[in-house]
Amino acid sequence: MKWAAFRIKTVTEAEDIIISALYDIGLEGAQIEDKVPLTALEKEQMFVDLLPEGPADDGTATLSFFVEEKEDGSLEVRGERTDRETLLASIRRELDQIRQFCQIGEGRVTVDETEDVDWINNWKQYFHQFYIDDILVIPSWEDVKAQDGDKTVLHIDPGTAFGTGMHETTQLCIRQLRKHVGPGTELLDVGTGSGILSILSLMFGAAHATGTDLDPCAVEAVAQNCQANGISPEQFTLFLGNIITDPELRGQVGRERYDVVVANILADVLVPLAPVAVECLKPGGVFITSGIIEGKETCVEEAMKAAGFTLEEVTRQGEWVGMTARRGR
Repeated sequence: MKWAAFRIKTVTEAEDIIISALYDIGLEGAQIEDKVPLTALEKEQMFVDLLPEGPADDGTATLSFFVEEKEDGSLEVRGERTDRETLLASIRRELDQIRQFCQIGEGRVTVDETEDVDWINNWKQYFHQFYIDDILVIPSWEDVKAQDGDKTVLHIDPGTAFGTGMHETTQLCIRQLRKHVGPGTELLDVGTGSGILSILSLMFGAAHATGTDLDPCAVEAVAQNCQANGISPEQFTLFLGNIITDPELRGQVGRERYDVVVANILADVLVPLAPVAVECLKPGGVFITSGIIEGKETCVEEAMKAAGFTLEEVTRQGEWVGMTARRGR
């Protein structure tokens, strides 16, 4: 399938106005490219693994609108046929009207043609093997080098739903798991995602990992990553559901069963999770958390103490905080 891409060079302040105006003429689903840095809230809501450092914000933006191009060269907009020149004229007319009351910057419109994009495989140009201390994280299309023969090797391919281990919060959890997981450990991984934390814990010697997740996509992601790393299905049990709100799921997961509970989740979820984690842990068990952006440590610490935990260690990486606590014996 082919698409005509109409790209408008503008300024960030005019993004919403232009998108709204062009929606009225049938252009939907704008792709926004600008250099505005993520806010603290956006970073908290997005565990972004593969986000490179961008250039400084200069106030400019590019808006792209994609319109399906038929075999005869016509374009389809909301079920009606038109052509490039007619649609381009309509866009320019809308921009000229906006200019009368709003600064839109350059306002230049270009049109090009694009094919459907293979988004999954395009990750490959960004994701390469990297290290977390003595752990080598490597995708399937790269080879382990001879000098890395002594490393713990974690085979992970990036996907659209779950992380790869690059994010600071994941690394904070991994380092704490290294300290607290050993032979015979029973692990509960809340918010399993791709299964990285559980898989590494099993590599560190854990006897069994149990995971919970809300997203059905986690089932396939966990299965693929376990297979890639030689983890048998018997070693890793995954449940779908919300362990905080679903008492039946908590019964399936088990009470006072786990030596370690790990959760790489947002602070607002860790707060109600704390009393559930106490319920799942054996006396003296360890609760490892991350996903806490700077400024939200206090609410998580208070929730842990209220649930009966003793805070043992606070770790930091970038703008993120990890907390490790222990249930009383």
